[in-house]
Amino acid sequence: MELRDIVGERVTNFPGFVVVGAIGFLVDASVLTALMNGLDLGAYAARAISFTIAVTVTWYLNRRWVFDRGAVPMSRREYSSYVLVQIIGAIINLGIFVLVIQLVPTLTQIPVIPLAIGAGAALLFNFAAASRFVFPTPGTAAPRQRKQDQ
Repeated sequence: MELRDIVGERVTNFPGFVVVGAIGFLVDASVLTALMNGLDLGAYAARAISFTIAVTVTWYLNRRWVFDRGAVPMSRREYSSYVLVQIIGAIINLGIFVLVIQLVPTLTQIPVIPLAIGAGAALLFNFAAASRFVFPTPGTAAPRQRKQDQ
């Protein structure tokens, strides 16, 4: 099974999705650093805030640029679905990181390898899930949203 089988013609959106992800990483890292160094926040609190801001930035950029949803009204449901996809992706990322280290313990000496494997798997999941469930193409959309969700 190929990525095209899962997301259809949306596979052409993948490079833009990667660019938006890189922007999200820069936002996440910058906010995390600023909160920890500038405001003396603890690592976990700062990370929760930086993750939330980065997810919001990537949701907006993906909906406007990658998936061209500018004409579709923004909704809480769309945003909530996007956040859920990102959380699942983060769990996949961490789970694969741990699994790879468990399978090849010597990789604790080069943690960027299991990090990259986990990040790559999460990237593919996030793109496929966002394409199908968060920003569906016309004709494949989820059931109509209630008025108050818009």
